[in-house]
Amino acid sequence: AAPRGAAACRAAGRRLWAPGVEAPAYLDESLAGDFGWDPLGLGADPTALKWYRQAELMHARWAMLGVTGILVQSVTNPDVFWYNAALPENLPSTPFGDNLNLGSLLGLQFLMMHYVEVRRWQDYKNFGSVNEDPIFKGNAVPNTEMGYPGGIFNPLGFAKGDLKSWQDKELINGRLAMFAFAGFTLQAQATGLGPLASVSAHIADPSHTTFFTNFLGGCKIPDVSTVYGIDIPLTCLWPSPQ
Repeated sequence: AAPRGAAACRAAGRRLWAPGVEAPAYLDESLAGDFGWDPLGLGADPTALKWYRQAELMHARWAMLGVTGILVQSVTNPDVFWYNAALPENLPSTPFGDNLNLGSLLGLQFLMMHYVEVRRWQDYKNFGSVNEDPIFKGNAVPNTEMGYPGGIFNPLGFAKGDLKSWQDKELINGRLAMFAFAGFTLQAQATGLGPLASVSAHIADPSHTTFFTNFLGGCKIPDVSTVYGIDIPLTCLWPSPQ
């Protein structure tokens, strides 16, 4: 019997996260990005595994968008620190000369995200139930697999070929992006700089701008951010030496 009473599989040519490890039987490569990694056994429950896959997929996609946005903003507008880019004074200006209103932006984002997430939840509970546009009737997506609606969400037609390989690529890149975003956040708190500025600072002085010197320097972001006269406490994940 396999450890913890779980059956294990070691098929020939099986992709594994480390050489010689055994994958749990419930990770049978039917899911994209399956490398047999589940040390806590969180996916042993099929219902939980289904939910975790959708959660990972959404986090991966948001992380890829976030990392791309940070890097693009660091190139196109390097004078603005990405960590502070959403403050009212750093928002883009409107045709009327004023900056975008943060409250209106957050309200619009909340309504749009709420609508999309409710629809996604409905699809999770009853797969295929929200394929058709509720406003423009007759417009629908194929949605042959949960999390991959296709149609207008596949404008380049990648899914018409080997869908599984594209799913693998998306998840692998998405997992890297999640690590990258966590790294960007810790880096911003430790150095007060964006990723490209941090690389430039290290190249300019590699002996004195290192992980250890940044660690000893403590957190670089303020304890409070003031937005429209409201003080918002900030949490720093980077430890400050006592």
